Amino acid sequence: MTRLFIRQALAATAVLAAAGSATAHITLPPGGATAGTDYEAAFRVGHACKDAAATTGVSVRLPRGFTLTDAQARKGWKLEVQRSGDGEVRWTADSPATALPGAERAEFIVRGKLTATPGPLYFKVLQSCDTGSADWAQLPTGAASEKLAFPAARLDVLAPGVAAVDIKDAWIRPTVAGQSGTGAFMTLSAPSGARLVGVSTPAAGVAEVHEMKMEGDTMKMRAVQGGLELPPRQVIELKPSGYHVMLMDLKQPMPKGATVPLTLRFKDAKGADSTREVDVPVGAPDGAAAAAQGHVH
Repeated sequence: MTRLFIRQALAATAVLAAAGSATAHITLPPGGATAGTDYEAAFRVGHACKDAAATTGVSVRLPRGFTLTDAQARKGWKLEVQRSGDGEVRWTADSPATALPGAERAEFIVRGKLTATPGPLYFKVLQSCDTGSADWAQLPTGAASEKLAFPAARLDVLAPGVAAVDIKDAWIRPTVAGQSGTGAFMTLSAPSGARLVGVSTPAAGVAEVHEMKMEGDTMKMRAVQGGLELPPRQVIELKPSGYHVMLMDLKQPMPKGATVPLTLRFKDAKGADSTREVDVPVGAPDGAAAAAQGHVH
């Protein structure tokens, strides 16, 4: 698989994931999972069905390519597992008192083994409510302008070596003439957990993960030893005056509007290495400019 092909595939995945997350109310955490590995599928229920006050049932139909291991019980809910065919997992609230209120979010967790073949998997989920239901089961057709009303939950099964990490809102602080270093910022989340253990770019001689923190009355910066931990399904923000990627010994200026390639290296819980490549724009996005002004190295 060529580097260009990997970049094109990741870009397409990001577009589809963004489109799905804008409309879907039962989703899987972004970032994907590695082919052939064990995976904990945490289905996020965002709110009840239309005109309903609470979710009273969730039924997940398992796709081919996902072999069920078990499902996590919920207090106050009945759990049923059907293993025949492709399999189905159902949770049903014992009473209105244990149903999921529409204003609350919750995860319904299924564990299993993934196919060894990379590509998207779609989980169809029936959400039952005190009034009506919503069947999140629509599959994409490939149309560029497609917007599904009830999309199935999508999981991107990634080839070994491609990090199962979601990277969003990446940007680099512009430099001025003669400046030899700058910072890169982004948000990271890993559905199954990981550690960010290294960064490289042809635009800098040195790229390291750093942390800025107050020690007494002094703000100090130091390299993060052993890598930056990304707990499962938690968002970690790399931002000015906090964790960030420090780019030193710059090989070129960093004017606003330019784009810089970064390669991020990760290790998973079992120590397997993987990478993710991202082309990062130079210049703070809306809302980050004020914070960037205070980030001085």
